Amino acid sequence: MIDREFYRQDSVSLARALVGKILVRRLPDGTELRLRITETEAYTGVDDTACHANKGKTQRTEVLWRDGGTIYVYLCYGMHNMMNIVSGSEGDAQAVLIRCCEGYPGPGRLTKALRITRSLNGEDMLSCSELWLEDDGMKVNITPDKRVGIDYAEDADRNALLRFKLT
Repeated sequence: MIDREFYRQDSVSLARALVGKILVRRLPDGTELRLRITETEAYTGVDDTACHANKGKTQRTEVLWRDGGTIYVYLCYGMHNMMNIVSGSEGDAQAVLIRCCEGYPGPGRLTKALRITRSLNGEDMLSCSELWLEDDGMKVNITPDKRVGIDYAEDADRNALLRFKLT
């Protein structure tokens, strides 16, 4: 069972733990889509220059300081919604980007296919009736790699192996 403590892991541990889990999206017509998470990226907090929390708490980013399991959806390049799950305890400002699921290579394609919008921003994975995780017990092999699309970050953060892929 996925409980609050699962989401309260630090972002690196949660990013690894999310690979292989099932992301479930209930659409307005009642249809449920289930996709296996195949790739995640960890954003480790205010000291991580690739993390939105690095610039401080704003109206857009205040969700990052909430309790683990909070959904953080933001608009990237003015056109793609990106879905993250806040990790750690309230005040930690860490999160994990759900980068890919089976059949959907890329976070923008994934959120488009699942119709994930900013209307889900701030919802709780444990109580949200539209989006949640399931664990079918699948054992996974994970390969770490560099995060993608963070050219603005400092070298150490750009080169950190904080992307986790199902292999």
